[in-house]
Amino acid sequence: MSTLQELPEVTECTVDGCGYNHDHGCHAGAVTIAGTSGDASCATFIPLDTKGGLEKVMAHVGACQRTDCRFNAGLECSAPHIRVGAGQRSASPAHPDCLTFEAR
Repeated sequence: MSTLQELPEVTECTVDGCGYNHDHGCHAGAVTIAGTSGDASCATFIPLDTKGGLEKVMAHVGACQRTDCRFNAGLECSAPHIRVGAGQRSASPAHPDCLTFEAR
């Protein structure tokens, strides 16, 4: 991929406790997917009531640190789009994960 427009979009975010989430849409310019084995977390998550980010934006996946994901190609996401939502492994329902993650 060579331009921002070619990066996968974040088409949904259901983590209301994030400062970048406005009405289930991510307003960060780009998100980073990180985590450890069994957890593809959104590292851009900021647990604030204050809303931030860009006014009109569809967030993209700027980086993916999960080399064990089948969509990871050179630390970039090759999925057509991703969804972010509450992670299954977390005790906190506000913990955001990449729900598009698929192990290789």
